[in-house]
Amino acid sequence: MDFLIAIIIFAFSLIYSISKQISTIFPVILGMLAFSSVAYYRGYKLKAILGMLLRGMKKSLPLMPIFALIGMITALWRASGTIPFFVYYGTKILNPDYFILFSFLLTCFVSFALGTSFGTVGTIGIVLIVLAKSGNVDLYVTAGAVISGAFFGDRGSPLSSSANLVAHVTETDLYDNVKKMFITGALPFLASVAVYLFLSEANPINVTNTGLIEKFNLSFNLHISVILPACIIFLSAALKKDVKISMFLSLLTAIFVSRFIQNISLGQILDYMIFGYLNSDKDLTGIISGGGLVTMVSVSFVVLAASSYSGLFEGTGMLNDIQGALDKMSKKAGVYLTTLFTGLATCALCCNQTLPILLTKDLMGDIYKKNGLSKSHLAIDIENTVILVAELFPWSIAIGVPLATIGVGPKAIPYAVYLYLVPIMAPLTRR
Repeated sequence: MDFLIAIIIFAFSLIYSISKQISTIFPVILGMLAFSSVAYYRGYKLKAILGMLLRGMKKSLPLMPIFALIGMITALWRASGTIPFFVYYGTKILNPDYFILFSFLLTCFVSFALGTSFGTVGTIGIVLIVLAKSGNVDLYVTAGAVISGAFFGDRGSPLSSSANLVAHVTETDLYDNVKKMFITGALPFLASVAVYLFLSEANPINVTNTGLIEKFNLSFNLHISVILPACIIFLSAALKKDVKISMFLSLLTAIFVSRFIQNISLGQILDYMIFGYLNSDKDLTGIISGGGLVTMVSVSFVVLAASSYSGLFEGTGMLNDIQGALDKMSKKAGVYLTTLFTGLATCALCCNQTLPILLTKDLMGDIYKKNGLSKSHLAIDIENTVILVAELFPWSIAIGVPLATIGVGPKAIPYAVYLYLVPIMAPLTRR
Protein backbone atom coordinates (compact mmCIF):
# COMPACT_ATOMS: atom_id res chain seq x y z
CA MET A 1 0.00 0.00 0.00
CA ASP A 2 2.85 2.42 0.82
CA PHE A 3 4.38 1.86 -2.63
CA LEU A 4 1.00 2.47 -4.30
CA ILE A 5 0.57 5.73 -2.38
CA ALA A 6 4.01 6.87 -3.61
CA ILE A 7 3.03 6.05 -7.20
CA ILE A 8 -0.22 8.02 -6.85
CA ILE A 9 1.65 11.05 -5.43
CA PHE A 10 4.14 10.88 -8.27
CA ALA A 11 1.44 10.45 -10.95
CA PHE A 12 -0.68 13.35 -9.72
CA SER A 13 2.35 15.62 -9.41
CA LEU A 14 3.23 14.84 -13.04
CA ILE A 15 -0.31 15.54 -14.20
CA TYR A 16 -0.36 18.81 -12.28
CA SER A 17 3.02 19.92 -13.66
CA ILE A 18 1.91 19.20 -17.22
CA SER A 19 -1.40 21.02 -16.79
CA LYS A 20 0.40 24.06 -15.33
CA GLN A 21 3.34 23.79 -17.77
CA ILE A 22 5.81 23.35 -14.92
CA SER A 23 9.17 21.66 -15.53
CA THR A 24 9.07 17.89 -14.97
CA ILE A 25 12.12 18.12 -12.74
CA PHE A 26 9.85 19.07 -9.82
CA PRO A 27 7.50 16.04 -9.95
CA VAL A 28 10.51 13.79 -10.57
CA ILE A 29 12.16 15.11 -7.41
CA LEU A 30 8.87 14.78 -5.53
CA GLY A 31 8.65 11.18 -6.74
CA MET A 32 12.19 10.56 -5.53
CA LEU A 33 11.21 11.87 -2.09
CA ALA A 34 8.00 9.79 -2.07
CA PHE A 35 9.79 6.54 -2.90
CA SER A 36 12.56 7.40 -0.43
CA SER A 37 9.86 7.82 2.24
CA VAL A 38 8.59 4.32 1.41
CA ALA A 39 12.11 2.96 1.91
CA TYR A 40 12.41 4.81 5.23
CA TYR A 41 8.98 3.51 6.33
CA ARG A 42 10.18 0.00 5.56
CA GLY A 43 13.14 0.36 7.91
CA TYR A 44 16.00 1.62 5.75
CA LYS A 45 18.26 4.25 7.32
CA LEU A 46 18.58 7.69 5.74
CA LYS A 47 22.28 7.11 5.04
CA ALA A 48 21.49 3.86 3.21
CA ILE A 49 18.70 5.52 1.22
CA LEU A 50 21.00 8.37 0.19
CA GLY A 51 23.62 5.82 -0.90
CA MET A 52 21.05 4.03 -3.09
CA LEU A 53 19.98 7.30 -4.70
CA LEU A 54 23.56 8.31 -5.44
CA ARG A 55 24.40 4.88 -6.88
CA GLY A 56 21.45 5.25 -9.24
CA MET A 57 22.52 8.75 -10.28
CA LYS A 58 26.11 7.61 -10.80
CA LYS A 59 24.95 5.29 -13.56
CA SER A 60 23.86 8.27 -15.65
CA LEU A 61 26.91 10.50 -15.14
CA PRO A 62 28.65 9.27 -18.35
CA LEU A 63 25.68 10.63 -20.32
CA MET A 64 26.22 14.22 -19.19
CA PRO A 65 29.06 15.04 -21.67
CA ILE A 66 26.96 13.55 -24.48
CA PHE A 67 23.96 15.69 -23.54
CA ALA A 68 26.21 18.77 -23.42
CA LEU A 69 27.57 18.01 -26.90
CA ILE A 70 24.06 17.46 -28.26
CA GLY A 71 22.97 20.87 -26.95
CA MET A 72 25.93 22.69 -28.50
CA ILE A 73 25.71 20.80 -31.80
CA THR A 74 22.00 21.49 -32.29
CA ALA A 75 22.72 25.22 -31.85
CA LEU A 76 25.68 25.36 -34.24
CA TRP A 77 24.03 23.18 -36.89
CA ARG A 78 21.49 25.99 -37.07
CA ALA A 79 24.06 28.80 -37.00
CA SER A 80 26.39 27.14 -39.52
CA GLY A 81 23.58 26.70 -42.05
CA THR A 82 23.48 22.89 -41.87
CA ILE A 83 19.80 22.64 -40.94
CA PRO A 84 18.76 25.63 -43.10
CA PHE A 85 20.45 23.87 -46.06
CA PHE A 86 18.35 20.73 -45.55
CA VAL A 87 15.17 22.78 -45.11
CA TYR A 88 15.76 25.05 -48.11
CA TYR A 89 16.81 22.47 -50.67
CA GLY A 90 14.47 19.84 -49.27
CA THR A 91 11.44 22.05 -49.82
CA LYS A 92 12.78 23.08 -53.24
CA ILE A 93 12.43 19.52 -54.53
CA LEU A 94 8.90 19.22 -53.14
CA ASN A 95 6.38 17.58 -55.47
CA PRO A 96 2.95 19.14 -54.80
CA ASP A 97 1.18 15.85 -55.52
CA TYR A 98 3.11 14.03 -52.80
CA PHE A 99 3.27 16.69 -50.11
CA ILE A 100 2.29 14.41 -47.19
CA LEU A 101 4.78 11.71 -48.16
CA PHE A 102 7.45 14.35 -48.69
CA SER A 103 6.73 15.81 -45.22
CA PHE A 104 7.33 12.41 -43.66
CA LEU A 105 10.54 11.70 -45.58
CA LEU A 106 12.06 15.15 -45.04
CA THR A 107 11.36 15.12 -41.31
CA CYS A 108 12.86 11.61 -41.11
CA PHE A 109 16.06 12.93 -42.66
CA VAL A 110 16.24 16.08 -40.53
CA SER A 111 15.42 14.20 -37.32
CA PHE A 112 18.12 11.62 -38.01
CA ALA A 113 20.57 14.47 -38.53
CA LEU A 114 19.45 16.38 -35.41
CA GLY A 115 18.57 13.44 -33.17
CA THR A 116 15.76 15.34 -31.50
CA SER A 117 12.03 15.28 -32.15
CA PHE A 118 11.51 18.68 -30.49
CA GLY A 119 14.25 20.28 -32.61
CA THR A 120 12.90 18.70 -35.80
CA VAL A 121 9.32 19.80 -35.18
CA GLY A 122 10.55 23.25 -34.19
CA THR A 123 12.43 23.70 -37.48
CA ILE A 124 11.26 21.79 -40.56
CA GLY A 125 7.97 20.89 -38.83
CA ILE A 126 6.90 24.52 -38.54
CA VAL A 127 7.90 25.19 -42.15
CA LEU A 128 5.82 22.26 -43.41
CA ILE A 129 2.79 23.29 -41.34
CA VAL A 130 3.05 26.82 -42.75
CA LEU A 131 3.16 25.35 -46.25
CA ALA A 132 0.17 23.12 -45.46
CA LYS A 133 -1.86 26.09 -44.22
CA SER A 134 -1.07 28.16 -47.29
CA GLY A 135 -1.79 25.20 -49.59
CA ASN A 136 -5.13 24.11 -48.06
CA VAL A 137 -3.78 20.76 -46.91
CA ASP A 138 -5.31 18.91 -43.95
CA LEU A 139 -3.26 20.08 -40.95
CA TYR A 140 -3.88 16.94 -38.89
CA VAL A 141 -2.62 14.66 -41.67
CA THR A 142 0.42 16.88 -42.22
CA ALA A 143 1.14 17.02 -38.49
CA GLY A 144 0.85 13.23 -38.26
CA ALA A 145 3.43 12.82 -41.01
CA VAL A 146 5.72 15.37 -39.36
CA ILE A 147 5.42 13.70 -35.93
CA SER A 148 6.16 10.28 -37.45
CA GLY A 149 9.27 11.60 -39.17
CA ALA A 150 10.40 13.50 -36.08
CA PHE A 151 10.40 10.35 -33.95
CA PHE A 152 12.14 8.34 -36.65
CA GLY A 153 15.33 10.16 -35.66
CA ASP A 154 14.42 10.48 -31.98
CA ARG A 155 14.36 6.68 -31.92
CA GLY A 156 17.28 5.79 -34.15
CA SER A 157 19.79 8.62 -34.52
CA PRO A 158 23.25 8.40 -32.89
CA LEU A 159 22.61 11.99 -31.73
CA SER A 160 19.38 11.10 -29.93
CA SER A 161 19.52 11.54 -26.16
CA SER A 162 16.98 8.73 -25.72
CA ALA A 163 19.00 6.35 -27.92
CA ASN A 164 22.11 7.18 -25.90
CA LEU A 165 20.20 6.67 -22.65
CA VAL A 166 18.88 3.26 -23.77
CA ALA A 167 22.34 2.13 -24.88
CA HIS A 168 23.84 3.29 -21.59
CA VAL A 169 21.34 1.74 -19.18
CA THR A 170 21.25 -1.58 -21.07
CA GLU A 171 25.05 -1.60 -21.45
CA THR A 172 24.88 -2.07 -25.23
CA ASP A 173 26.69 -0.51 -28.19
CA LEU A 174 24.92 2.56 -29.58
CA TYR A 175 25.85 1.98 -33.22
CA ASP A 176 24.91 -1.69 -33.02
CA ASN A 177 21.54 -0.59 -31.66
CA VAL A 178 21.11 1.91 -34.50
CA LYS A 179 21.82 -0.82 -37.04
CA LYS A 180 19.27 -3.14 -35.46
CA MET A 181 16.71 -0.35 -35.23
CA PHE A 182 17.00 0.11 -38.97
CA ILE A 183 16.40 -3.61 -39.45
CA THR A 184 13.37 -3.81 -37.17
CA GLY A 185 12.08 -0.45 -38.41
CA ALA A 186 12.43 -1.15 -42.14
CA LEU A 187 9.04 -2.82 -42.59
CA PRO A 188 7.14 -0.21 -40.52
CA PHE A 189 8.95 2.53 -42.45
CA LEU A 190 7.89 1.08 -45.81
CA ALA A 191 4.34 0.63 -44.51
CA SER A 192 4.35 4.28 -43.37
CA VAL A 193 5.55 5.36 -46.82
CA ALA A 194 2.63 3.46 -48.36
CA VAL A 195 0.13 5.07 -45.98
CA TYR A 196 1.46 8.59 -46.60
CA LEU A 197 1.57 7.97 -50.34
CA PHE A 198 -2.14 7.11 -50.16
CA LEU A 199 -2.91 10.16 -47.99
CA SER A 200 -0.93 12.39 -50.37
CA GLU A 201 -3.38 11.70 -53.17
CA ALA A 202 -6.20 13.24 -51.14
CA ASN A 203 -4.04 16.13 -49.89
CA PRO A 204 -2.12 17.77 -52.76
CA ILE A 205 -0.70 21.18 -51.93
CA ASN A 206 -2.12 24.04 -53.98
CA VAL A 207 -0.05 27.04 -52.89
CA THR A 208 3.38 27.28 -51.32
CA ASN A 209 4.74 30.09 -49.15
CA THR A 210 7.89 30.54 -51.22
CA GLY A 211 8.70 33.84 -49.54
CA LEU A 212 9.36 32.14 -46.21
CA ILE A 213 11.56 29.47 -47.82
CA GLU A 214 13.60 32.08 -49.72
CA LYS A 215 14.42 33.79 -46.42
CA PHE A 216 16.63 30.83 -45.55
CA ASN A 217 18.72 31.59 -48.62
CA LEU A 218 18.90 35.27 -47.71
CA SER A 219 19.85 34.70 -44.06
CA PHE A 220 22.48 31.99 -44.65
CA ASN A 221 25.26 31.18 -47.07
CA LEU A 222 23.97 27.80 -48.25
CA HIS A 223 27.19 26.62 -49.88
CA ILE A 224 27.47 22.83 -50.05
CA SER A 225 30.23 22.95 -47.41
CA VAL A 226 27.68 23.73 -44.69
CA ILE A 227 26.61 20.07 -44.61
CA LEU A 228 30.07 18.98 -43.41
CA PRO A 229 29.04 18.87 -39.70
CA ALA A 230 26.26 16.42 -40.59
CA CYS A 231 28.56 14.40 -42.86
CA ILE A 232 30.94 13.91 -39.92
CA ILE A 233 28.15 12.32 -37.88
CA PHE A 234 26.94 10.08 -40.72
CA LEU A 235 30.50 8.95 -41.55
CA SER A 236 31.34 8.30 -37.90
CA ALA A 237 28.17 6.24 -37.51
CA ALA A 238 29.13 4.16 -40.56
CA LEU A 239 32.63 3.63 -39.12
CA LYS A 240 31.23 2.97 -35.61
CA LYS A 241 33.42 5.60 -33.99
CA ASP A 242 32.89 6.56 -30.35
CA VAL A 243 29.83 8.81 -30.25
CA LYS A 244 31.51 11.44 -28.06
CA ILE A 245 34.44 11.71 -30.48
CA SER A 246 32.15 11.96 -33.53
CA MET A 247 30.03 14.63 -31.83
CA PHE A 248 33.13 16.59 -30.82
CA LEU A 249 34.51 16.49 -34.38
CA SER A 250 31.12 17.58 -35.74
CA LEU A 251 31.08 20.45 -33.24
CA LEU A 252 34.57 21.60 -34.30
CA THR A 253 33.51 21.44 -37.94
CA ALA A 254 30.36 23.45 -37.19
CA ILE A 255 32.49 26.09 -35.42
CA PHE A 256 34.75 26.32 -38.48
CA VAL A 257 31.80 26.60 -40.90
CA SER A 258 30.05 29.18 -38.69
CA ARG A 259 33.19 31.30 -38.53
CA PHE A 260 34.43 31.15 -42.12
CA ILE A 261 31.30 30.41 -44.17
CA GLN A 262 28.65 32.31 -42.19
CA ASN A 263 31.15 34.95 -40.93
CA ILE A 264 30.01 34.69 -37.31
CA SER A 265 32.44 35.98 -34.68
CA LEU A 266 33.97 33.53 -32.20
CA GLY A 267 32.30 35.38 -29.34
CA GLN A 268 28.89 34.99 -30.96
CA ILE A 269 29.58 31.32 -31.69
CA LEU A 270 30.40 30.74 -28.02
CA ASP A 271 27.19 32.52 -27.03
CA TYR A 272 25.19 30.29 -29.39
CA MET A 273 26.85 27.16 -28.00
CA ILE A 274 25.82 28.08 -24.47
CA PHE A 275 22.49 29.90 -24.84
CA GLY A 276 21.30 28.66 -28.24
CA TYR A 277 21.13 30.12 -31.73
CA LEU A 278 18.95 33.20 -32.31
CA ASN A 279 18.13 34.37 -35.83
CA SER A 280 17.63 38.11 -36.33
CA ASP A 281 14.84 37.72 -38.91
CA LYS A 282 11.47 37.92 -37.13
CA ASP A 283 9.91 35.37 -39.52
CA LEU A 284 12.72 32.84 -39.04
CA THR A 285 13.49 33.31 -35.36
CA GLY A 286 10.62 31.11 -34.21
CA ILE A 287 11.52 28.44 -36.74
CA ILE A 288 15.28 28.09 -36.78
CA SER A 289 16.36 29.46 -33.38
CA GLY A 290 17.16 27.05 -30.57
CA GLY A 291 19.61 24.54 -29.18
CA GLY A 292 22.43 25.39 -26.81
CA LEU A 293 23.95 23.96 -23.66
CA VAL A 294 21.26 25.47 -21.44
CA THR A 295 18.52 23.48 -23.19
CA MET A 296 20.10 20.26 -21.95
CA VAL A 297 20.35 21.32 -18.31
CA SER A 298 16.75 20.40 -17.54
CA VAL A 299 17.10 17.12 -19.45
CA SER A 300 20.27 16.27 -17.52
CA PHE A 301 18.63 16.97 -14.16
CA VAL A 302 15.59 14.86 -15.07
CA VAL A 303 17.78 11.94 -16.15
CA LEU A 304 19.94 12.16 -13.00
CA ALA A 305 16.91 12.39 -10.69
CA ALA A 306 15.08 9.62 -12.55
CA SER A 307 18.18 7.43 -12.40
CA SER A 308 18.10 7.67 -8.61
CA TYR A 309 14.86 5.65 -8.73
CA SER A 310 16.77 2.77 -10.25
CA GLY A 311 19.24 2.66 -7.36
CA LEU A 312 16.42 2.90 -4.83
CA PHE A 313 14.31 0.17 -6.45
CA GLU A 314 17.32 -2.10 -6.81
CA GLY A 315 18.47 -1.58 -3.23
CA THR A 316 15.04 -2.04 -1.59
CA GLY A 317 13.42 -4.56 -3.92
CA MET A 318 10.29 -2.38 -4.24
CA LEU A 319 9.59 -3.70 -7.72
CA ASN A 320 9.77 -7.40 -6.83
CA ASP A 321 6.00 -7.91 -6.70
CA ILE A 322 5.51 -6.18 -10.06
CA GLN A 323 8.39 -8.13 -11.59
CA GLY A 324 6.80 -11.37 -10.40
CA ALA A 325 3.54 -10.51 -12.11
CA LEU A 326 5.36 -9.53 -15.32
CA ASP A 327 7.35 -12.76 -15.22
CA LYS A 328 4.11 -14.76 -15.14
CA MET A 329 2.71 -12.62 -17.93
CA SER A 330 5.78 -13.21 -20.10
CA LYS A 331 5.30 -16.96 -19.87
CA LYS A 332 1.81 -16.66 -21.30
CA ALA A 333 2.02 -13.68 -23.65
CA GLY A 334 5.70 -13.72 -24.51
CA VAL A 335 8.56 -11.41 -23.54
CA TYR A 336 8.02 -8.81 -26.28
CA LEU A 337 4.31 -8.31 -25.60
CA THR A 338 5.08 -8.06 -21.88
CA THR A 339 7.67 -5.37 -22.64
CA LEU A 340 5.12 -3.55 -24.80
CA PHE A 341 2.56 -3.72 -21.98
CA THR A 342 5.15 -2.44 -19.49
CA GLY A 343 6.06 0.38 -21.84
CA LEU A 344 2.44 1.40 -22.30
CA ALA A 345 1.80 1.35 -18.55
CA THR A 346 4.93 3.29 -17.59
CA CYS A 347 4.48 5.84 -20.40
CA ALA A 348 0.84 6.43 -19.45
CA LEU A 349 1.90 6.96 -15.84
CA CYS A 350 5.14 8.89 -16.29
CA CYS A 351 4.12 11.15 -19.18
CA ASN A 352 7.57 11.17 -20.78
CA GLN A 353 10.27 8.85 -22.18
CA THR A 354 13.06 8.98 -19.61
CA LEU A 355 11.40 7.31 -16.63
CA PRO A 356 9.68 4.60 -18.70
CA ILE A 357 13.06 3.69 -20.22
CA LEU A 358 14.59 3.25 -16.78
CA LEU A 359 11.56 1.51 -15.27
CA THR A 360 11.11 -0.88 -18.20
CA LYS A 361 14.79 -1.80 -18.05
CA ASP A 362 14.56 -2.45 -14.29
CA LEU A 363 11.31 -4.40 -14.53
CA MET A 364 12.17 -6.50 -17.57
CA GLY A 365 15.95 -6.94 -17.27
CA ASP A 366 15.89 -10.15 -15.22
CA ILE A 367 13.05 -11.58 -17.31
CA TYR A 368 15.18 -11.26 -20.44
CA LYS A 369 18.03 -13.05 -18.67
CA LYS A 370 15.74 -15.88 -17.58
CA ASN A 371 14.56 -16.33 -21.16
CA GLY A 372 18.10 -16.43 -22.56
CA LEU A 373 17.76 -13.07 -24.29
CA SER A 374 20.69 -10.67 -24.50
CA LYS A 375 20.96 -7.07 -23.35
CA SER A 376 20.81 -6.14 -27.03
CA HIS A 377 17.34 -7.74 -27.29
CA LEU A 378 16.20 -5.67 -24.32
CA ALA A 379 17.64 -2.45 -25.79
CA ILE A 380 15.96 -2.89 -29.18
CA ASP A 381 12.65 -3.91 -27.63
CA ILE A 382 12.71 -0.75 -25.49
CA GLU A 383 13.47 1.30 -28.60
CA ASN A 384 10.60 -0.37 -30.46
CA THR A 385 8.11 0.13 -27.65
CA VAL A 386 8.80 2.74 -24.97
CA ILE A 387 10.40 5.34 -27.22
CA LEU A 388 7.40 5.43 -29.55
CA VAL A 389 4.36 4.53 -27.44
CA ALA A 390 5.09 7.47 -25.12
CA GLU A 391 3.74 9.70 -27.90
CA LEU A 392 0.40 7.89 -28.09
CA PHE A 393 -0.80 9.50 -24.85
CA PRO A 394 -2.00 13.09 -25.42
CA TRP A 395 -1.05 14.07 -21.86
CA SER A 396 2.57 13.03 -22.38
CA ILE A 397 5.22 15.74 -22.69
CA ALA A 398 6.78 13.68 -25.49
CA ILE A 399 3.84 14.45 -27.81
CA GLY A 400 2.36 17.50 -26.08
CA VAL A 401 5.35 19.75 -26.78
CA PRO A 402 5.63 18.88 -30.52
CA LEU A 403 1.88 19.34 -31.04
CA ALA A 404 1.92 22.68 -29.22
CA THR A 405 4.96 23.79 -31.24
CA ILE A 406 3.16 23.34 -34.56
CA GLY A 407 -0.21 24.43 -33.16
CA VAL A 408 -2.12 21.22 -33.83
CA GLY A 409 -4.21 19.18 -31.38
CA PRO A 410 -4.19 15.47 -30.45
CA LYS A 411 -6.37 14.62 -33.48
CA ALA A 412 -3.06 14.40 -35.38
CA ILE A 413 -1.90 11.36 -33.36
CA PRO A 414 -3.87 8.72 -35.38
CA TYR A 415 -2.07 9.98 -38.51
CA ALA A 416 1.36 9.50 -36.90
CA VAL A 417 1.33 5.93 -38.17
CA TYR A 418 5.03 5.21 -37.67
CA LEU A 419 4.56 5.52 -33.90
CA TYR A 420 2.34 2.47 -33.70
CA LEU A 421 3.41 0.53 -36.77
CA VAL A 422 6.87 -0.05 -35.26
CA PRO A 423 5.59 -1.61 -32.00
CA ILE A 424 3.07 -3.70 -33.96
CA MET A 425 5.36 -4.87 -36.74
CA ALA A 426 8.73 -5.07 -34.95
CA PRO A 427 8.19 -8.69 -33.82
CA LEU A 428 8.12 -9.74 -37.48
CA THR A 429 11.81 -8.89 -37.82
CA ARG A 430 12.84 -9.56 -34.22
CA ARG A 431 15.66 -12.07 -33.83
